[in-house]
Amino acid sequence: MDFKDYYETLGLSPDADAKAIRQAFRQLARKVHPDVNPGNKEAEEKFKTINEAYQVLSDKEQRKKYDELRAQYLQWQKTGQSQQDFDWKNWSAPHAETGTTSQPDEGVHVQYANAEDLEDLFGSASPYSDFFTNIFGQARRSGKGSGRGAPSGPRRGRDVEYEVDLSLEDAFHGTERLLELDGHRFKAGIPPGVRTGSRVRLAGQGEPGQDSRSAGDLYLIVHILPNETFEREGDDLHMDVPVDMFTAIAGGEIHIPTLERPLILKIPPRTNAGRSFRLRGKGMPHLGDPKMRGDLYAMVRLVLPEPLTDQEVNSIRALADSRPDHSEPQKK
Repeated sequence: MDFKDYYETLGLSPDADAKAIRQAFRQLARKVHPDVNPGNKEAEEKFKTINEAYQVLSDKEQRKKYDELRAQYLQWQKTGQSQQDFDWKNWSAPHAETGTTSQPDEGVHVQYANAEDLEDLFGSASPYSDFFTNIFGQARRSGKGSGRGAPSGPRRGRDVEYEVDLSLEDAFHGTERLLELDGHRFKAGIPPGVRTGSRVRLAGQGEPGQDSRSAGDLYLIVHILPNETFEREGDDLHMDVPVDMFTAIAGGEIHIPTLERPLILKIPPRTNAGRSFRLRGKGMPHLGDPKMRGDLYAMVRLVLPEPLTDQEVNSIRALADSRPDHSEPQKK
């Protein structure tokens, strides 16, 4: 039995958090998923390997056991002895049902929930290595009996994931998307306040079930596109506002954009660069309660007035020269 370094498989360090593990798996799975590489045995084996690694590292209990085994095995390896002499029996586990989650290429994603779904991809051969089955248990069908040859009844349709790109304006107001899955076209409503990573559930819009079993669900995975004006932090928005030096010195009013309508921002006299003004309730709506809103933070960025005439430049120079703290640079 060969030891599997699951962190190396996913290109991660042992201190990677759950988010990093999930992202690494998805990126790799999109490249080697069997749906993307039909008939490619090498890609199929790579997918099995990363799927197995994700199965272990995404589960807290399995990862804890694996980390303890890995530390002990690496210490053993330093002694120069062969891995066949390692005491694997201390780590072996009884056969147990396990589940996996896999992500196909960009666009529509099918979530594989158990060994039955993997069998749809790989046939009756186990998608797990000897290392996995000995340490974490042999995957089996969820029907009656044990082993992969057990009969299976009708199954509920599988859940489907679909990635959608939204502008910040769409996320602010809420929007609809016209989707087509398996020849079925329908409108999908997306509520206000969604952010990158939000999962919008559309019940019964996934794959159809077998023998009149219920259909799976469709999950829209949201990705918010960058905005030229605003940066989002939670439900708050941040922006830079250009203020000319005359307004910054003497005070005045400027117009600023928001995701609803332009507003007038009062600039008090002697406003310095980098000062931030908080506009309460002018940020993003809260997901699930659009009446609650974040704030908008407008930070001053000083700019020269345009056009700036020679007379104005000379007047500013004369004013600067007349200030008590204005002096020529000291010579060393």
